[in-house]
Amino acid sequence: MLTRVYTGVAAGFAIVFVATASSCSRAARTEAGTADPPKALIVAVAKCEKADLARDLVLTAEFRPYQEVDVMAKVAGYVKQINVDIGDRVREGQLLATLEVPEMADDLARAAAAVKRNTAELERAKQELRRANSAHEIAHLTAERLAGVMKTRPGLVAQQEVDDARSRDLVAEAQVDAAKSALAAAEEQVRVAEAEQARTKTIFEYTQVTAPFTGVVTKRYADTGSMIQAGTASQTQAMPVVRLSQNSLLRLILPVPESAVPTVHVGQPVEVKVPSLNRTFPGKVVRFADKLNLSTRTMDTEVDVPNPDLVLIPGMYATVNLTLQQRNDALAIPITAVGGSDQKPTVFLVRPDGTVEERPVTLGLETANRVEVRAGLSEGDLVVIGSRNQIHPGQQVSPKLVEMAAAKEEGQ
Repeated sequence: MLTRVYTGVAAGFAIVFVATASSCSRAARTEAGTADPPKALIVAVAKCEKADLARDLVLTAEFRPYQEVDVMAKVAGYVKQINVDIGDRVREGQLLATLEVPEMADDLARAAAAVKRNTAELERAKQELRRANSAHEIAHLTAERLAGVMKTRPGLVAQQEVDDARSRDLVAEAQVDAAKSALAAAEEQVRVAEAEQARTKTIFEYTQVTAPFTGVVTKRYADTGSMIQAGTASQTQAMPVVRLSQNSLLRLILPVPESAVPTVHVGQPVEVKVPSLNRTFPGKVVRFADKLNLSTRTMDTEVDVPNPDLVLIPGMYATVNLTLQQRNDALAIPITAVGGSDQKPTVFLVRPDGTVEERPVTLGLETANRVEVRAGLSEGDLVVIGSRNQIHPGQQVSPKLVEMAAAKEEGQ
């Protein structure tokens, strides 16, 4: 009886062990069969989209006045009155200073007297011409009458009388010609005197020192009572009265590199940034030297910047954003998406099924962060950006879209 009990217990344990082992084996097989496949690699992608591209060149220069001149006096004299000081804004033609030249009044009086004297001489010459004409008319009439009597009644008048009358006629005619010449000389003397008077008046007007253009007085050299020498030559050491600058329009002279010279043209708009003011002003290329500086291989290019409120001060530094090339509404991708060689650039394109394709592209204008795609991609295509070391064509990836602005920062 006991033997049967032990036998039954042993059989029961055997059944339980077999059932447990079988269950564990099935569980292991089930777990192995339902394991998740390896996850796809997550990659950052950017969308190929339309954008306005521009290649810029940043240059630094300092503002200069559009015009600047030391205002000199034409005549020598003492400063009788000076009407402006540093910082004053003046208009073209405005009186800056008045000089005192005592001998100038005597010159004016002498010139006026010369005009009067020569005018009187002209009147006398006119009277002499009228007297000569009258004498010539009488002498000519007498000669004609005697000649007529001689013809009609020969022997009534002596031939000597006829010859004397004819001689007096010729003398009177010569006197008329002489009077005409004297009159012409008198007229010329009047014109000379009037010209001398006008010259003296013009020189006297130079005692009024006026502004040659609208601007700002940036320096004052003379005070009341200062002796000013005549500035008649550029080599003279004469002291100016003031320095005048036209600051309503300023110049920037940019040293454009040789590589960028072909892209510069007159009328080209530029952005002028002034760091000290933290502001940006519009400017325009107005002229260039059209010749390279051989020592620096640059070309001087001038940009005019309007300054009606005189916010900008000559001498301030500014950075100019010069646009060399521009493409509007161009198909663009981040520059970090481009790989391959310079001759055969490629991009990793993510297909709709998540696989990667290495596709050759034709590139165009390149900026600091983007590049134009002329062929090889369509608008809306997704391209991988950043490192491509862990990616190969045909690989299954999980794209994570990055906006173009974020892609730009990532490329930096």
